[in-house]
Amino acid sequence: MFKPLRLCKIHKNCYSTIAWSASVHKGVQPDVECGYKAKTTSKTVFNFLSTLGDVSFAYVWHSVVLEIQATIPSTPEKPSKKPMWRGVIVAYIVVALCYFPVALIGYWMYGNSVKDNILISLEKPVWLIAMANMFVVVHVIGSYQIYAMPVFDVVETLLVKKLHFNPSWGLRFFVRNLYVGK
Repeated sequence: MFKPLRLCKIHKNCYSTIAWSASVHKGVQPDVECGYKAKTTSKTVFNFLSTLGDVSFAYVWHSVVLEIQATIPSTPEKPSKKPMWRGVIVAYIVVALCYFPVALIGYWMYGNSVKDNILISLEKPVWLIAMANMFVVVHVIGSYQIYAMPVFDVVETLLVKKLHFNPSWGLRFFVRNLYVGK
C-alpha cells in the first residue's frame, strides 16, 4: 500500500517541477498585473474562499491517515501515533514544497492572468505539457486507489455483515471492479 503513495509523490514532484521550471524558462509575461482579478468585493471574497478550498483539497490526506494507521502495529509501549504524526508532517511539507513554488512562480510570471491550470498558461512546448499531463494522469490513477480504500471497505463490510456474502477474493474483486466501472 505504501508503494502507490511513493509513486504519487514522485509524479506530483514531476509535474509540479515541470510547471514551475517551464514558467521560469518562459519568463515574466508582458503587461503582468498582480492586483485582484475580481472587480467587486463580493467576488474577491468568493475567490479567496475558493482558493482556501483548493488549498484544503491539496491537503486531503487526513481521510486516508486512519486507514494507514490501522495497518501499523501499535502497543502501549510503542504507539503508532508518533510515527503517523511524523509521516503526516513530512507529507504536508512535501506537498507544500511541490505546490507552493508552482503558485508563487506562476503568479510572478503571469500575474492574475494565470489560468486555473498553469500548464494551460504555458501553451508551449506541447510535448512538455503533454508529459506533465501524463504525470497527472498516473498520479490520479494511483491516488484514486488509495482514496477509494475506505469506500471499498464500507461496501464489502456491508455486503458481508448485512447481506451475508462470503468474504472472499471474488467478492473483493467484483465490488472493486463494479465501483471503478460505475
